[in-house]
Amino acid sequence: MTDSTALVLGPLLRHVGTTTATVWVEVDRPGTVEVHLGDAAPRSSTSSGSHTAPTFTVCGQHYALVVVRDLAPGSVHPYEVHLDGERVWPVEGLPPSRIRTRSTHTGRTQRVVFGSCRYPPTGDPELETTLGVDALDAYAARLVRRLTTVTDDEAAAAELPDAVCLLGDQVYADETTPRTQEWIARRRDEDEGAGTEIADYTEYAHLYAETWRDPEVRWLLSTAPVAMIFDDHDIRDDWNTSQAWREEIARLDWWPTRIRAGLASYWVYQHLGNMDPATLESDDVYRKVLACEGDAYPVLDEFAARADAAVGQPEGIRWSYRWDLGGTRLLMVDSRCGRVLNDDERLMINDDTFAWLESEAGAPDLDHVLIGSSIPWLMPPAISQVQSMDERSATRGSRVAEWLRQAVDLEHWPAFRASFDRLARLVERTAASSTAPATVCVLSGDVHHCYAARATFPTPTHSHVYQLTCSPVRNEVPWFMEYVFAAGWRRSATRLARRLGRAWGVPPEPVEWDAIGGPYFGNAIATLELTGRSARVRFERSTREGNLEPMSVLPLT
Repeated sequence: MTDSTALVLGPLLRHVGTTTATVWVEVDRPGTVEVHLGDAAPRSSTSSGSHTAPTFTVCGQHYALVVVRDLAPGSVHPYEVHLDGERVWPVEGLPPSRIRTRSTHTGRTQRVVFGSCRYPPTGDPELETTLGVDALDAYAARLVRRLTTVTDDEAAAAELPDAVCLLGDQVYADETTPRTQEWIARRRDEDEGAGTEIADYTEYAHLYAETWRDPEVRWLLSTAPVAMIFDDHDIRDDWNTSQAWREEIARLDWWPTRIRAGLASYWVYQHLGNMDPATLESDDVYRKVLACEGDAYPVLDEFAARADAAVGQPEGIRWSYRWDLGGTRLLMVDSRCGRVLNDDERLMINDDTFAWLESEAGAPDLDHVLIGSSIPWLMPPAISQVQSMDERSATRGSRVAEWLRQAVDLEHWPAFRASFDRLARLVERTAASSTAPATVCVLSGDVHHCYAARATFPTPTHSHVYQLTCSPVRNEVPWFMEYVFAAGWRRSATRLARRLGRAWGVPPEPVEWDAIGGPYFGNAIATLELTGRSARVRFERSTREGNLEPMSVLPLT
């Protein structure tokens, strides 16, 4: 039917608890979205097979977040999506989408897939060859092949990851594809304003559609719970790297519209699904959006303006959040919009967010604590020293240091040394407590290579502590940077950098660390496998044929 509602994007399976799940969709007109559950596993006595939500509208785009309630813990449910009574998902040729609720039983193996920096299909053959095969697409295609012949829902669900953590650069608002640039040119004058970069909310919506429409990836995101956090390219390269950067970018007359559109679209496409149902019910912005009879963008525009203005304040907008995966706790940390950038106090995350992180990470009786940060905590040691040295010079007013900070991305945790040390003390306390988890792992991306590093502290700890970094899912790194990253792990380079750092006035780090795997290069995806209190991590790289090949499997316990 030509007038029937179409599914534009999704469904995306977002937060999943022991008895609830949320399903996000974008549709092409206002209406009612229904999630129909199959009967593969019993529901609780209060649950019905249909769960509904009305759409809300932002700049002519229409969305819904359906909360599915009253499910039994550890149950599996195939589901369909209906729009105004018409079934629009699943589609032929792909396995059914399933919701599997969290179980209170911690003996089952859990898989947490993670990575960052996923550049979309470009429409340019030469650029496609340069960028290579999307590792997330290769992972999804492998799952599709495995599940196409599986009819048992319990067996099929056991193959699926328990969480997919997208650790930043889900979209590239500042580095648009040739195909998007052609679309922008038909819409406005590229020689004015933002040029070929994204300018407003409508263009952000186009960007997400370009990124999430691949059939296999779309199916994967419909059937594996997806946790997301932004990094700089979701807004702009070097976003909030320093106060000097903020002052410089504020001089562009098109920037206020861009930053508000970027944060508003992030709230709709990414952050909304990160929240559990209880948090959604108490969220003031969500209540206001649902109450709008027309376009809700003014509500989100005002919220985004407040979020941007709060950068540098002790208490800003908290984008960080918690997911509990059985005996594993995932803490996703905003390391971009919660920064404090004053010259006398540079913090990666503000005091309010750090206090939240300290409270959540210290909970007893956890098997594993995962801290998701888009940018790594533990870098190659020599590079870590360079970043701390640069910060020290920049805060003393060195223009050269500020230029270097922005030119070569000296903006990771070591470049916010007070926060680096505070995170080290937090991890050490967690790992040394009498109820310590088996592992504390920091999951990161951003740096366009993969590695695993083991951390040790001056005092004995009960937990194994790791930095696990996987990037890019699909992007490139200049050839010479491969040598730079590899050299950064060499002991000779580390000793030299630390001697220079001491002369520079940089204090010793409160933690030691060494690589146990990597650096690895190429488009990659990582899988953290957790069984009880044991853990291992698998790094896989995509091949030209569209498959995945193993780079390493590393035991962590």
